[in-house]
Amino acid sequence: MSVSATISGLPMLDFGSVAVTLKLAVASTGILMLVATPLAWWLANTNSRFKPLVESITALSIVLPPTVLGFYLLILFNPDSPIGAGWVKLTGDTLAFSFTGILLAAVLHSFPFAVQPIQAAFEKVGKRAMETAASLGAKPLDAFFTVAVPLAKRGFLTGGVLAFSHSVGEFGVILMVGGNIPGYTRVVSIDIYTSVETLDYERAHILSLGTLAFAFAAMMLLFMINRRYRHYDEI
Repeated sequence: MSVSATISGLPMLDFGSVAVTLKLAVASTGILMLVATPLAWWLANTNSRFKPLVESITALSIVLPPTVLGFYLLILFNPDSPIGAGWVKLTGDTLAFSFTGILLAAVLHSFPFAVQPIQAAFEKVGKRAMETAASLGAKPLDAFFTVAVPLAKRGFLTGGVLAFSHSVGEFGVILMVGGNIPGYTRVVSIDIYTSVETLDYERAHILSLGTLAFAFAAMMLLFMINRRYRHYDEI
């Protein structure tokens, strides 16, 4: 079949990679929102001299080749390493070439896409709103959830969309850490690569068009969110 082959209909294909990808994206985004929020709050409010160091480590995966991150994670997850051996002893399974392994890899690789928008939103909230809440008797934790989080909603929405979308598009780091195990670690991006390698261009077309449609929808949603909140800021 040629690359320019047309798709006359959807053949009966196994789309297990789509299920793995969605499972990975949902799980990694949930973890990222939980982990990124306290870190983003600290970065937005701290005057620590270590802030540039923490921000640099947080943003490292933006410029670091995914294969480099995947290579070092593969070493860390190896059953012969302390982390890998401890996981095997605890669960009886390996971190390398497992769904848990690619989940951790996806979280680390998408970390800055969740942290930075939330941090920017918290910085925009400023200290005055929190001080006002404190003057009205609100405790710090209560003020955080009732004042800071609602005011930073735009950052959470942006971070969530970016983290989810980035997880859907993971390739290099997932291939290094999880390999290409159907129904277990094979995500859509790896499925497309495998389909092209085996000259199954029809399958590659279908998966690629689906990914393209998702990416376009995600960007549309992101721009709509930013436009909506920019309109509110101008009122």
